[in-house]
Amino acid sequence: MSININHELPVPEVLKNEYPLSNEQKSIKQQRDEEIRRIFTGESDKFVVLVGPCSADNEDTVCEYVNRLKKVSDKVSDKLMIIPRVYTNKPRTTGDGYKGMLHQPDPDKAPDLLAGIIAIRKMHIRVLQETGLSSADEMLYPENRSYLDDVLSYEAIGARSVENQQHRLTASGMDIPVGMKNPTSGDLSVMLNSVIAAQHPHHFIYRGCDVETSGNPLAHTILRGGVDKYGQTIPNYHYEDLIRLYDLYSKKDLQNPAVIVDVNHSNSGKQYKEQIRIVSEVLHSRNCNPDVRKLVKGVMIESYLLEGRQDISDHMTPGCSITDPCLGWEDTERLLYEIAEKC
Repeated sequence: MSININHELPVPEVLKNEYPLSNEQKSIKQQRDEEIRRIFTGESDKFVVLVGPCSADNEDTVCEYVNRLKKVSDKVSDKLMIIPRVYTNKPRTTGDGYKGMLHQPDPDKAPDLLAGIIAIRKMHIRVLQETGLSSADEMLYPENRSYLDDVLSYEAIGARSVENQQHRLTASGMDIPVGMKNPTSGDLSVMLNSVIAAQHPHHFIYRGCDVETSGNPLAHTILRGGVDKYGQTIPNYHYEDLIRLYDLYSKKDLQNPAVIVDVNHSNSGKQYKEQIRIVSEVLHSRNCNPDVRKLVKGVMIESYLLEGRQDISDHMTPGCSITDPCLGWEDTERLLYEIAEKC
């Protein structure tokens, strides 16, 4: 076994100083963080919509997408809290394939981690600067989040990471909502155990330091469906699933019970058009039961400028996903207005 060290990466504080947030941007993010916090604590009844590409592969098309999203957000801000999904890390089941802008700021070129770290920080800042919308990302690598912890307003821990101890402990030191997805098996107890861990204080090693955390009361669950032993998808967005999760929450001593429903992945079987119908069903379930309404804080939708997906090639179409298929903009815009009407 051998590990070759290419070069030492700069510590997060160095890059934050080189690519800083302005005072105005800090103020905007603080205001958004407080508004989002109030939703998860139940002080606000706005509905959260985490929406954006499966993978944020290109700064210009991502920013074009979020600028369109901003125009819709301004019209529905009394009902919805729209959080752009700007995912710069991609887990790969087999380890192969595009791993996100962090690894490959240009999908056509070889991985370059330093260039990737700079690229994702600059993109998140540009999104905030151009639109006033602070974004969400996936915490795939706990130590890397320190390069972005001042720009993100929401983080998710994916199905393949949710059982990892370092992810859980790191989440306990965050001051923004962190969503714990159910694992690919669909096991809800694993997901809830992760929430319990994240809501408690811990003492551990982080980035070579001895650290302590106070616990994150905004840690919550994300339902994304599962896969059985035969590889068949098992959705968990139905009314009965939401009631079951409510009952499980009621048996736990947890702060701010909440769930976000991921309407793609194993809930849709990656049939991206199904996201429209699934959102409608989730909203119907909320309107049928006040307990479900209180528990379900929002939905997560995969959407980009163009619908579907494409393979990486020399002739890629900007604004079309290079990972999982997504809704196109026209369907997305229509769906956002429908959510605002029904929630």
